[in-house]
Amino acid sequence: MTDVFDDLAAEYRQLDAVLEKLTDEQWGAPSAAKGWSVADVVLHLAQSEEVIAAPTGAAAGAPAGAPFLPADSPTSMDELAEQMVAAERGLPPADLLARWREAAMATPDTLRDHPPGTRLPWVRTSLSPRTLATTRLAEHWAHALDITVPLGIAYPDTDRLRHIAWLAHRTLPYAFALAGLPDVPVFCDLDAPGGGRWTLGDPGSAARITGPAAEFCRVGARRLAPEDSSLVAEGPGAADVLRVVRNYAA
Repeated sequence: MTDVFDDLAAEYRQLDAVLEKLTDEQWGAPSAAKGWSVADVVLHLAQSEEVIAAPTGAAAGAPAGAPFLPADSPTSMDELAEQMVAAERGLPPADLLARWREAAMATPDTLRDHPPGTRLPWVRTSLSPRTLATTRLAEHWAHALDITVPLGIAYPDTDRLRHIAWLAHRTLPYAFALAGLPDVPVFCDLDAPGGGRWTLGDPGSAARITGPAAEFCRVGARRLAPEDSSLVAEGPGAADVLRVVRNYAA
């Protein structure tokens, strides 16, 4: 795959090209993220990027090196994000865009510059810089859809989705554990947006997922229901794969 840090920067540039053209009315319009305006979505992205830029890499108020949420915290990531957005909602669009740009455009190099073996706190665990870059790409792509789809703005799929498909497949054991189900090894044979095929997992796995990579990523982001996709699930447990797969933090 292309270097994830370069692809993360490219994803930010693609979203920036959309945001810089929005009118004040569009900034205030409802997004596809329930209860959030377009401005709320960008505020959330800015806030989460600022965590990466912080010297400790820790969430505001958390001990240095600590994840966003302790393992025993009853607060979900969605609840924490809602609280953070509610606390700062109402910033002028120009200020909000400048704030997101300052944090986001620094993230790829910030993550790239960490020495090998570094683990960075994130949500309830720690991640390598490369994996954290992949999660940021996945989140920005999903929230870009939340902004562009309701506004009728084009946001073309790119081969950067390969990182997101990899993340969804790589974290399937975690997704199954969250659902209280046994892990199912699965082989994914996916059609790439730019042509060609992407394969993930052991070709000998009994469970197989085939179809467009863009739809697999959307299902993993909860932006597309499996039954509304053209993905084909074959073999024992394959339907459960599409039900639990996720490319975002818990």
